[in-house]
Amino acid sequence: MTQPNDLLPEGLEDRLPLEAARITAMMRACLDVLDAHGYDRVRPPLLEFEASLAGRMAGAVAGEARAMFRFVDPASLRTLALRSDMTPQVGRIAATSLKTAARPLRLAYCGDTVVIKASQLDPARERLQLGAELIGSDSVAAASEAVMLAVDALTAAGLTGISVDFTLPDLVDTLSAKAFPLSDGQIEAVRRELDTKDAGGLKAAGGAAYLPLLYATGPFETALAALRDVDAGGALKSRLDGLEAIAAHIGDAARITLDPTERHGFEYQSWFGFTLYAEGLRRAAGRGGTYRIAGSDEAATGFTLYLDRLADAAPQPEAARTCYLPLGHDRAAAAKLRAEGWRTRAQLAEGEDAPALRCGYILTATGPVELEQP
Repeated sequence: MTQPNDLLPEGLEDRLPLEAARITAMMRACLDVLDAHGYDRVRPPLLEFEASLAGRMAGAVAGEARAMFRFVDPASLRTLALRSDMTPQVGRIAATSLKTAARPLRLAYCGDTVVIKASQLDPARERLQLGAELIGSDSVAAASEAVMLAVDALTAAGLTGISVDFTLPDLVDTLSAKAFPLSDGQIEAVRRELDTKDAGGLKAAGGAAYLPLLYATGPFETALAALRDVDAGGALKSRLDGLEAIAAHIGDAARITLDPTERHGFEYQSWFGFTLYAEGLRRAAGRGGTYRIAGSDEAATGFTLYLDRLADAAPQPEAARTCYLPLGHDRAAAAKLRAEGWRTRAQLAEGEDAPALRCGYILTATGPVELEQP
């Protein structure tokens, strides 16, 4: 008999019991936080028509199309796609099935996503995405709620040392429109040099006026003061006032930093974006910000967490006591134990080893009795 090839494709892996338990505990804790704050969970399908899935997020169409697995549906003969991001699906639901629902609309979601090709920094091609979207409001209050909700969710999941890095995704567009004019050809060059933090390249690209932005980074209060010193004829005042109000809302719940020119991961965000970090994580814990839903052009604010990225830093949940149920056990007594929070494992054949099956107790006529462990 030919031995099967049990290798998994690149970027995919099994989650064994201990790690799966951490991920499940985080998912439950985060969803409980979102539910407690009035966010109703939706469950979009894993597959959709490619055109709908790729086109629902303004500014991310090309990236979405490149990231998705696609194939032809035998039933409709149209191209289907596996979702690489659930946020566009939530936007579609808000713009169609929940179009007449009262605003602001609060939605939560959690599900698996898949990408064709991962990055070197994050080689996983399958990710468990959890998030929340506040739809119908583009205000400082909405942004404050989204950031604080994300911090609360990470805290409930057991992560510590949480920090939030603010950014202004449309900063170059805002300044180039009037305060620091740039030609169409210069805008992308200035963005690129700001991304790489290259002062010399920024000057060569005609963006000398943008040089102070490179130094307006770091701890929030210091960076905000440096950004306020940029003479932009008041073009940034409302945004900076907004950042200050959001930071005040967070208070000491998280450390806050500011990098106003950071654009990685903020392809479709508008005036405000934020990245979440936590102690023990090599990569970002999540991202969020304000954006507009393509098609309806409705304003929204939200965040995304990838729970499987966080598993290494999350605490192992305390396992419930496990009781071994011998052959002929009292089924009513076993049901009562489970109702009280116990786990049970029933004996199926003679010769089983209860401690080897990770059972700490055995059910007797008088109730559970602790087993001696080898």
